[in-house]
Amino acid sequence: MLGGLVGVLDQVEFRTLAAAGLAFATVVLLGKRTIRYLTRLKMGDSGETDAEALRAHAASKANVPTMGGVLICGAIFVATVLLADLGQFYVQLGLLVLVWLTVLGGADDYLKLTASRRGQGRQGLYAWEKLVFQLGIGLLVGFFLYRHGIDVVPGIDPATGSEISVLNHRTDQHVLNIPGQRTYVPGEPSLADGLLFLGRWAFIMVAVLMVAGMSNAVNITDGMDGLAAGTSGIVAIAIALLALIAGNERIAVPLLVPSIPVSDELAVMAGAMGGACLGFLWWNCAPAQVFMGDTGSLALGGLMAYIALVIRQEFIVLLMGAVFLIEIASVVIQVGWFKYTRITTGTGRRVFRVAPYHHHLHLGGWTENQVVVRMWIVTVLLAIVGLATLKLR
Repeated sequence: MLGGLVGVLDQVEFRTLAAAGLAFATVVLLGKRTIRYLTRLKMGDSGETDAEALRAHAASKANVPTMGGVLICGAIFVATVLLADLGQFYVQLGLLVLVWLTVLGGADDYLKLTASRRGQGRQGLYAWEKLVFQLGIGLLVGFFLYRHGIDVVPGIDPATGSEISVLNHRTDQHVLNIPGQRTYVPGEPSLADGLLFLGRWAFIMVAVLMVAGMSNAVNITDGMDGLAAGTSGIVAIAIALLALIAGNERIAVPLLVPSIPVSDELAVMAGAMGGACLGFLWWNCAPAQVFMGDTGSLALGGLMAYIALVIRQEFIVLLMGAVFLIEIASVVIQVGWFKYTRITTGTGRRVFRVAPYHHHLHLGGWTENQVVVRMWIVTVLLAIVGLATLKLR
């Protein structure tokens, strides 16, 4: 019986499900205690906003405890440490991304939420300070992932004719996996012709843009009860499936998608992320008893981007997380157009009623609950489409 239990624990699929269950239970069981603690520390939302049209909406959420992301990230960390193989490089780097962005978001939340109590000093991190740390972790991720993906293969010294070891930079870990593209020759484990291999700096640039971009995108999406947690949970569960496929050569090669050895261990981390987000919804659904804040949103976005980079499925993950991209794009468009028209016409104009886009929908007549649930539905459909594209090659 003991041997059977050990055998089950050795299966990454079981550990993925167990991590999701453990993270869910951790958030649900510790939620009330954490909310009381944050309330005692007066870590509540100020209920203020610069957008006049949203002041009534923001005021209704005044004093709701923020920094609930410590629940999400803490649960992901514990479940990963207990159930993933900590000897694997991908897991170690993933934990670094999680801790790095959790601390960054936590510092920003703490400075913002204690500003009125302190009476002076910092009102949160400056935007450029957060961006520097986001770009920094993206740079580290890109550098070490690229280096880890280099193979040492046998070769011949042209001068002496003797066998030597050479570095092979053209591996499936460096392929830019374009939708519809075959990574392997059908029926064979050899790489297909016409693949685009990213060089060191191109790979690092993709990593920096993915980590910083997704981190900020999820952060901007976190503006309604259950919106960021629900959409992140859906995408995380889909990413767990992608990681299980990428880490199993017998599945990945026939599907003609990149096969990345031991990357299936990241399915455990993705499963924990999905479970933690669903558990957080227990406390964050309308009316929210706690918000995740930057503490949770920065880490969730960065972690999704990191796993996508490892398994070489950036395009599919971006498709699944299109809600996040729409949200951040709406802010960029709104700010850019307002500044441009103010310079050219003297009066700033807006494309949306207000940005991010979920508030545009809200002011257009949708209730907050309708906006949130419909964005969940869209994300589920996008996740299904993303997984279906694995067969379209």
